[in-house]
Amino acid sequence: MSHWPGKYVIGLTGNIATGKSVVRRMLEHLGAYTIDADALSHRVISKGAPGYQPVLDRFGKWLLDKEGQIDRGKLGRLVFSDAQALAQLEDIIHPYVGQAVDILIKRATQNVIVVEAIKLLESNLRSQCDSIWVTDAPQEVQVERLIRKRGLSREDALQRIHSQSAQKEKLVAADVVIANKGSYEDLWKQVSEAWKRISPDQETGPATLIAARPEAGSFSLQRGKPRDSQKIAGLVTKLSKGKRAMNSDDVMEAFGDKAFLLLQMDRELVGVAGWQVENLVSRTIDLYLDPRAAADKALPLLLGEVERASSELQCEASLVFPPIELVGFDAVWKQAGYERRTPETLGVQAWTDAAIESMPKGSALFFKQLRTDRVLRPI
Repeated sequence: MSHWPGKYVIGLTGNIATGKSVVRRMLEHLGAYTIDADALSHRVISKGAPGYQPVLDRFGKWLLDKEGQIDRGKLGRLVFSDAQALAQLEDIIHPYVGQAVDILIKRATQNVIVVEAIKLLESNLRSQCDSIWVTDAPQEVQVERLIRKRGLSREDALQRIHSQSAQKEKLVAADVVIANKGSYEDLWKQVSEAWKRISPDQETGPATLIAARPEAGSFSLQRGKPRDSQKIAGLVTKLSKGKRAMNSDDVMEAFGDKAFLLLQMDRELVGVAGWQVENLVSRTIDLYLDPRAAADKALPLLLGEVERASSELQCEASLVFPPIELVGFDAVWKQAGYERRTPETLGVQAWTDAAIESMPKGSALFFKQLRTDRVLRPI
């Protein structure tokens, strides 16, 4: 019997830079509710969160930055070079993360849940999962990804890789192995085939959504899929006037990070929103609208559907970074419930971190709180 009645829980693991997060997002596109347990562990030690003071009591205030936050870089260098320190940190963090995962799974309306955790097999969560999925990649691919995406030196990348339990132990425990060493198309094929075995009725993902029929035209919203990559690339390139020139390969890679929402007017593609949900925060970084589509009608449709989909993933806040041509519609943003803010004024560290991490240079930020009951609320 499942630990969570009515839920089928996939435990997703694999060593660093093997593609866990990309696979998790692909499963999210296919209809699963997904949880990044490693991101929750970062929230646990934010200022005011339950793990903050215990970490300082154990390791000292020298870890603090000028804002009073625990510097994760300093903490990482400490624990990844000292197995005992790493075990002590995990003893503090894991119980809180376990509580948060339990809350999120119980609240989720989806039947299939994916929990991504690098320490899945070493935790109690292993016995609570219905299936274990493991991502795998050659060590040189891991090193290249850590250097390119995280800015680590080769030495630091190898240290991170070697500080983790052997990948072969994870592979032995796996019910499903996803080999992430080729193209995104190949990865999608592997994930989709494995998904069909557990959820055959949902394999096609979310259906087209007819959102409204305003007087200015007949609008419809459709969730973008990998087969739409060429259309999405062409639309973003066109509406950004070449500032975001994309091809289908770029979009296929982007599907590993985000979801796309397509807006049609009288069956012609006139808008796109690309957003991601990470650490219970929705971030809309790609937002483009054809001038022929009335912004006062089209923009609320796009924003509303992004919020609806994000709320299904239990998001706490929506952050939107629009291009300059959409910034000036003050009445539209206000009517949709958004405020123009700066990252430092958001009030919750996880929201501020998300804004700083995602905000394009020179961009504006619009903010809307989606829920008041937060997971890992400071205690």
